[in-house]
Amino acid sequence: MQSELIRLSSVSLAYHTVAGETIAINDLDLTVYEGEFLAIVGPSGCGKTSVLSLITGLLAPTAGTVSFAREDLRAGYMLQRDHLLDHRTVEKNVLLGLEVQHRLTPESKARAMRLLDTYGLSEFRAYKPHQLSGGMRQKVALIRTLAIEPDLLLLDEPFSALDYQTRLTLSDEVFRIIRNEHKTAVLVTHDISEAVSMADRVAVFSARPASISAVLPIGFPSSMPPLERRGQPAFHDYFERIRKELHI
Repeated sequence: MQSELIRLSSVSLAYHTVAGETIAINDLDLTVYEGEFLAIVGPSGCGKTSVLSLITGLLAPTAGTVSFAREDLRAGYMLQRDHLLDHRTVEKNVLLGLEVQHRLTPESKARAMRLLDTYGLSEFRAYKPHQLSGGMRQKVALIRTLAIEPDLLLLDEPFSALDYQTRLTLSDEVFRIIRNEHKTAVLVTHDISEAVSMADRVAVFSARPASISAVLPIGFPSSMPPLERRGQPAFHDYFERIRKELHI
């Protein structure tokens, strides 16, 4: 039986502005299990990214609780844009998180360089970000996140700024890296196909205020890469079940 890493229990979130109160999340229950790949899909503006902010502590719930299996849980973010610094080389960008956290040591630097070697980026260490393709930049951003040794990866629409072919290729590569590194991951996406092709479970959110419409286990082997999943007969069935939940 999988052990719980994070549990959101009866969580609600309200934003207060001059115009009044906006309820973003209403009575939401969600569990993230150790080692799983969970995808969250839902309509635009329904509160998917707010859930990631609740997990990291950037936002506090208006009601309910967000609990963790251990107090020292470390989360890393991968965003829609890579936010690489153009005046720094690939190597210096990868080391940035360790520098900010005052954890850059010979050992942590060596581990970060091994990640670059393992995932085919070592020859680009001296390159600047503008010399890389969009997909390569996102890979560098992922290696930068992995360098801080997070227990949990939060992926917020990480492929949405890329062209379709690059998205397909990069989702395969990111999936392989996350599985190889044995990380727990939560992916927020608007793309149903992306969710089904990468996740062990898909949580479907309702329109705002967000609550859980359904949580669908995806029955593909966890090691099966996204592109191979897309060619399976069951892929369309999963897609249709989620589409109907979203009332599309």
